[in-house]
Amino acid sequence: MAQLNIVLYEPEIPSNTGNIGRTCAATNTRLHLIEPLGFRLSEKEIRRAGMDYWQELDVTRYLHWEDFLEKNPNAKIYMATTKARQTYTEVSYEPDCYLMFGKESAGIPEEILIRYPKQCIRIPMAGQMRSLNLSNSAAIVLYEALRQNGFSHMKLTGELHRMHWEE
Repeated sequence: MAQLNIVLYEPEIPSNTGNIGRTCAATNTRLHLIEPLGFRLSEKEIRRAGMDYWQELDVTRYLHWEDFLEKNPNAKIYMATTKARQTYTEVSYEPDCYLMFGKESAGIPEEILIRYPKQCIRIPMAGQMRSLNLSNSAAIVLYEALRQNGFSHMKLTGELHRMHWEE
């Protein structure tokens, strides 16, 4: 079965990674962490944000960007950046694609972005906002990819709740 993937390039804030991990566990999405990380995975902020979901998470760590590419040679990667021309809703996400987000302080390095111009996406924002919070950005793009793929392999709890209210 195809499975979506979230890639975090050198994440710096443990609570963001914990929140993203929890979202990945709730959506059966794989999490890929490209080192160096700005924290230890055992830090209490990760445990608190990920709560008891972290052990259910499919997470892989990589030593660096080249290690990630070597271990995922055919990955279709969409890179979230404020520098992209197309928005995250203007692309069609494959059911096994990789949604990549950069470190909180600097994003994805430009030398990586210029190699994938057609796969760069952005989330529209008003005014002079520099960017959204990393965990919010990951959730926004992930749920669009899930929606486009019919929320496959996920239970639609709304249907269960509707049945309860109709009684």
